[in-house]
Amino acid sequence: MESHTVEKPSVTMLGLGAMGTALARTWLAAGHPLTVWNRTPARAAALAPHGARVADSAAQAVAANTLVVVCLLDDTSVGEVLAGVDLVGRDLVNLTTSTPAQARARATWAHNHGARYLDGGIMAVPPMIGVPGGGGYVFYSGSRELFERHQETLGVPVGTTYVGEDAGFAALHDVALLSAMYGMFAGAAHAFALIRREDIDPVALAPLLADWLVAMIPAVHQTADQLRGGDYTRGVVSTLAMQVAGTPTFLSTAEQQGVSSELLSPYFDLMRRRLAEGGGEEDLTGLIDLLVR
Repeated sequence: MESHTVEKPSVTMLGLGAMGTALARTWLAAGHPLTVWNRTPARAAALAPHGARVADSAAQAVAANTLVVVCLLDDTSVGEVLAGVDLVGRDLVNLTTSTPAQARARATWAHNHGARYLDGGIMAVPPMIGVPGGGGYVFYSGSRELFERHQETLGVPVGTTYVGEDAGFAALHDVALLSAMYGMFAGAAHAFALIRREDIDPVALAPLLADWLVAMIPAVHQTADQLRGGDYTRGVVSTLAMQVAGTPTFLSTAEQQGVSSELLSPYFDLMRRRLAEGGGEEDLTGLIDLLVR
């Protein structure tokens, strides 16, 4: 009885920085035929011993396969690398970090050049790529049909989450989550600054801080429910008025510890503004309305 080995879908990878290289290595390890190109040829050549076909140009790499994955520095780089390249009939998956507006414009550009288009926002760092259960994933937006066609291949390096037909939605989800991350980092930085000059081991504080942040996660879901329902007073435990009354304690403590309040003050300013507008019985959700112009 003959056995037939089904060849896995082939992929072209443009861009071999840390993330692009991690993606490429994972596809190669999984047995996907891979054509690679990078502006710095040595990075592409380093993958040849692992089975990659190294293209001499971006045009040659794009011509090699239908599925073309791009992971470059920025949207400008994408335009430069693909300028003059024949994209007709190609399935272009752009994992380059961009704004929603850039993603939408790039989708239109791709369609005008005869390509089908998916945009992706990578919610992972290179060490998470190719690690089962590593927690990373990629947001995808654009053609659902195109996503479903390549989902299995795209899911080899890291998980996939489709967020809509609008090509800008992947970038928007990406930036929204990363913005929340930086807010968390800012809060953690302020917390560590408060103890910096004291006889308190930051390593001992770290698990306490991490556990507290985890305990606050339900507030994210409550905020979402309040936004959807339009009632910012529903389920409130600590009203805005109560929380504003407590802000002087935080500011005084920072001053006494010799710590700048510049990370806290902008948020406290929003709280006071919402209170002045009559939102004292609300949750903090009302601050979002002040941010949306």
